[in-house]
Amino acid sequence: MNLTEIVSQEQIVPRVSASDRWSLIDTLVDLLVRAAKIAPENRDAVCKAIKDREVTKGTGIGYGVALPHASVSGIADVVAIVARLDPPIDFQALDNQPVRLCVLFLTPQGQFQKHLHTLSAFARFLSDRDHRQKLENAGTAEEMFAIFRAAA
Repeated sequence: MNLTEIVSQEQIVPRVSASDRWSLIDTLVDLLVRAAKIAPENRDAVCKAIKDREVTKGTGIGYGVALPHASVSGIADVVAIVARLDPPIDFQALDNQPVRLCVLFLTPQGQFQKHLHTLSAFARFLSDRDHRQKLENAGTAEEMFAIFRAAA
C-alpha cells in the first residue's frame, strides 16, 4: 500500500500541542473537518468511535508512535492525518514511552480488510527507525511528506 495515496502534504501537521491523547484526537479530527475530509455533522461520531477504540485497546504501539483509528460511516475511502507532537504525550504505549508521532486514520465502516491493510502499512512504515528519525527531524510538512513519498 502506498501511503501517499492516503496522506497528502495538507494532512501532515509538523507541530501539534495537546495535553493528553483525548484532546489530541479532538484536535486531529477538527483538522480533518477543516480539510473537508470529514463532514462537520460527523465530527462527534468520529471522535466517539476513535475514543471508544482507544479505551478498548490503546493504540500507542511503542517507539514514540501512536496509531489511533476507527471504522466509521460517512466516508468513502481511507482518511488519515499525520502529526508530530511537541511536547510528546502519554498514550499508554506498550513500551511506556511518550508519543512523538501520531497517525490517526479512519476507514469506511464494513471494510475490515482495508482497515487491516492500512493499519499494517502505517505500522510497518513507522516501525522503521530511519523513517521515524527522519520524520522527527523534518522541519516542515513538505519535508515530512517527502519521507512518505521516498518510501513509496
